[in-house]
Amino acid sequence: MAVSLKWPAFSSFKAPDIVKNPLRPVYLLGALLLLVAVVLGAATPLLVNLMGASPGKLVALPAAMLFGLLIIYDRKLTLLMIVLLRASGDNVLELTRFSIGSYPLGIGGVINGMVIVLAMMLVFEKPALVPRRGYTAWAPFLLVTLFGVATSPEKGEAARLFLTQVSYFAMFIGGYFCVRTREDFRACLKLVLWSSAIPVLYSFYILAYVKLAVGGEFRMRGTFGHPNVMAFYLTVIIGVAFYLLKTLPAKAPTRVKVCMTLYLVVLLGMLLLTKTRSAWTAAALAFGLYALIFERRYLIYMAVLGALALMIPGVGDRLTELGEGNKVTIYANLNSFAWRVYLWETAIGYMQPISFVIGNGLQSFTKYSIVFFPFAGKTNYGAHSVYVQLLFELGVFGLAAFGWLAYSLLRQLAPVLKVDKLAGFSLIVMVVNLLVCSISDNMFYYLSYNWYLWFAVGAGCALYRLPPAAAAAAPGRPGVPAAVPAPPARPLY
Repeated sequence: MAVSLKWPAFSSFKAPDIVKNPLRPVYLLGALLLLVAVVLGAATPLLVNLMGASPGKLVALPAAMLFGLLIIYDRKLTLLMIVLLRASGDNVLELTRFSIGSYPLGIGGVINGMVIVLAMMLVFEKPALVPRRGYTAWAPFLLVTLFGVATSPEKGEAARLFLTQVSYFAMFIGGYFCVRTREDFRACLKLVLWSSAIPVLYSFYILAYVKLAVGGEFRMRGTFGHPNVMAFYLTVIIGVAFYLLKTLPAKAPTRVKVCMTLYLVVLLGMLLLTKTRSAWTAAALAFGLYALIFERRYLIYMAVLGALALMIPGVGDRLTELGEGNKVTIYANLNSFAWRVYLWETAIGYMQPISFVIGNGLQSFTKYSIVFFPFAGKTNYGAHSVYVQLLFELGVFGLAAFGWLAYSLLRQLAPVLKVDKLAGFSLIVMVVNLLVCSISDNMFYYLSYNWYLWFAVGAGCALYRLPPAAAAAAPGRPGVPAAVPAPPARPLY
């Protein structure tokens, strides 16, 4: 009887490992994830209420978590995905914006922060990969900008602009880290070019929607928040596409050359439809310099295309309107450039002597424009000039720091001319165009344009760092050295 009441022994039964070793890292991680899931589940009603039940806003947190997991999985892959997709995201990211108090947030800000974190992780991983001159070029400008945050009357907006500038530096660093071989450089530029696919396709959808009625006030903006952003972004894409076209291997299929040429024409057409005159100037400057240095026949192409462009509704009007409305009177209807000049004159007249030295603080121009600009009404206007903004907000130190940044990067790109003349020329022209367009536009606020510009410039600066044989390996095309055998090197991906 006693034997029959004895607890049976299951020799095949073993306690789970989690019972025996509950403190193993894998179990602790699982417990942490379970806890996070419980907390998020409990917070879901609060999140829905905060987001106003908007589906676009509700995906912000899961999307941010997905990006975080991607960073853990593969840092370079995450960076390259951002490069590929960011140009298509302005309208989508705008749907995820919400406010906590008076401070707007969204997945766009999360992506900006992750780009900065990615750059920091890459630097910590291999701190010697980017030469010291890459850091010294940016350091003075970022430090002066940080000082401007401390003296700003709008601390929140100033901090946002400072972090935006840091993200530009992060993209520059990212371009540097992605290039190990000459093939990596071309792969990076191809990725930049592919980033334009969705914006261009969406632009065709817009043209179909408006039934090709592109005259009057119509300005193409594609997937971007403003036509100017698309215009300056296209100046980078056109430069990249032209470089890739001119450096195609001699044995490249004819269909590839034809497709590249047609796509370049499409990009130029989209640039015209943005009706951004300073971007037109940038593109004309780039092709004009190329014609003078490399192939004079492009001067004829420019003349023909320019004549055809004037036939597009609205394009000629954007040029002729600059000849009207140049005089300031009480009820004057100023053209856009005369309006800018008057804005700059009143801003400089408002400045105190000490302000010319240390400035009034970052984002102070927008803050005070309602005070000093007679045409402001109730609108806080930006400076519409990088140089006027820097002088007003950061003083001569800000101007000097920005000048040092441009000078240092041009010096870094100059040796690339010895490695790849066309690549060096293209990137130098992009930086020069930034300086030219900064005269009359708010270039600091065009995030997509700046990200792709600095990513390409960083990748180009890395070319000179490559071993001579690896750097010289290039297709035999105009302005590019002939190919020579390159030593084995770690590829982009």
